[in-house]
Amino acid sequence: MYPILFRLPEWLPLAGGAPITSFGVMMLLAFVTAGHVLRAEMRGKGLNGEWAWDLVFMAVLGGVIGAKVYYVFLDLPRLADDPLGAIFSRGGMVWYGGFLLATALVVYRIRRLGLPLGRVADAAAPALAISYAVGRVGCFLVGDDYGRPTDSWVGVAFPNGAPPSRAAVLEHQFGLSVDPALIEKYGDVLPVHPTQLYEIGLSTLIFVALRTMRGHRHGAGWLFMAWLAMAGAERFLVEFFRAKDDRFFGVLTLAQMISLGLAGVGLVWAAKLRRPRGAAASA
Repeated sequence: MYPILFRLPEWLPLAGGAPITSFGVMMLLAFVTAGHVLRAEMRGKGLNGEWAWDLVFMAVLGGVIGAKVYYVFLDLPRLADDPLGAIFSRGGMVWYGGFLLATALVVYRIRRLGLPLGRVADAAAPALAISYAVGRVGCFLVGDDYGRPTDSWVGVAFPNGAPPSRAAVLEHQFGLSVDPALIEKYGDVLPVHPTQLYEIGLSTLIFVALRTMRGHRHGAGWLFMAWLAMAGAERFLVEFFRAKDDRFFGVLTLAQMISLGLAGVGLVWAAKLRRPRGAAASA
């Protein structure tokens, strides 16, 4: 993997020698991708596409803060031991925390600009799907958010991951029971499910599906709700393969519970916004 792409020159003031991580670069590319796709989608709906960058800025602000708050909430012991380290560490960018706060700030900005919420939400759906896929590339490159140990052909080892996919890490940090046969076969660093790649592939498929359905005749906001349902289902399924330590609900993780809630909201509202075929044709 490539957690650090390069380091800034030592002669630079303040930032000299600072690492430029693959995760940071891909997160930047994810927001840039979202901006370009959102701008094109808004223009296609007769809206001023330049407002897309204003909305992306709010998404960046809410995404970074919300992701960190969610992460700190899940790791309260570390917050108590090292408050500054927990808050200002480079890690801890949790998707759902970022998504929830970013959504709130983006909706607030849409209202302030006087834009039609439903139409903008539909324009944002493809942007969210493809930018999520881009962001997950960063997770793969840095060796984060991987899955459970596996002996299948899809397994990928992360010797320099964050954290490494070592047997001791999987057992003590994630509370997993590692098969001794895997340790005997592969040694200390074990192959795991590359759940980042699973999400990249599934989110890209969702993006393609949304682009195919964007000419729908349903009520404004239907496409966004369709994305919410598909994204929630995708994350719910992939979580079963993830190496996680937040299974607070039996076999289900906190992220799975949130996924079920978001998918449910998406399905219910998509059904409410769906127009019968006859009504859609006349509209």
